[in-house]
Amino acid sequence: MIAIPQQPLKMTVEEYLEWELQQDVRYEYANGEVFALTSGTIPHNDIALNLYRALYPHLRSRGCRVNVSDVKMQLTAQSRYYYPDVIVSCNPEDLNARKYIQHPKLIVEVFSPGTSAKDRGEKFTYYLTIPSLQEYILIDSEKISVERYCRGEGRMWLYYPYTAGDMVTLSSIEFECSIELLYEGVVFTTEE
Repeated sequence: MIAIPQQPLKMTVEEYLEWELQQDVRYEYANGEVFALTSGTIPHNDIALNLYRALYPHLRSRGCRVNVSDVKMQLTAQSRYYYPDVIVSCNPEDLNARKYIQHPKLIVEVFSPGTSAKDRGEKFTYYLTIPSLQEYILIDSEKISVERYCRGEGRMWLYYPYTAGDMVTLSSIEFECSIELLYEGVVFTTEE
C-alpha cells in the first residue's frame, strides 16, 4: 500500500501528465498542485452510470461522445485538469481524443457532503469559463436533487432545480429523462 501525501504535490503540467500515467490513483491538477481523487460511494457510482447509460444511445447517433469518471478534461493547457463524473463533447477534436477532452458541451458532477464545496466552488467557477460548455449539472448523491446551470445570453447562466417527480431537461443535447431514472437502484442512508 502506498501512502498518499497529505499536502498536494507540486509539479509542472508536463511533469503531471507524464507522472500520472504511472500512478494507480487518479489525480487532478490545479495551478501546479496535484490532488489525489478519493474513491466515490456506491450511490455516487450508480448515479453516474445511470446517466451514462441513458445518454450513450441518445448521443451516439448525434456524433457526440459521453464519458464517465476516468476521463480527464483539460480546462486550460497550463493550469487545470479535472475528472468530471460525466462529460459530453460533440466537438470533432474530442471525438478521437486519447488523453483528455478539451471542448465539453455538458459536464456533470455527482456530489456528496465531502465534495459539494469543491463542485459548487472551485470547479463551478472554472467550468463556467469554458467557451464550449452549455450546461453544468450537479447531482446530489444523498437525496433526490439535481441542479442545472444552462448558458444564457452573454455571461448569464440560468438555474433550474429538479426534485422527485420532475423531468430533467438537458437542452444542450436535446435530452430529457425522469429524475427517478438517475436514482434507479440507489439506496440512501437512513437516519436512525
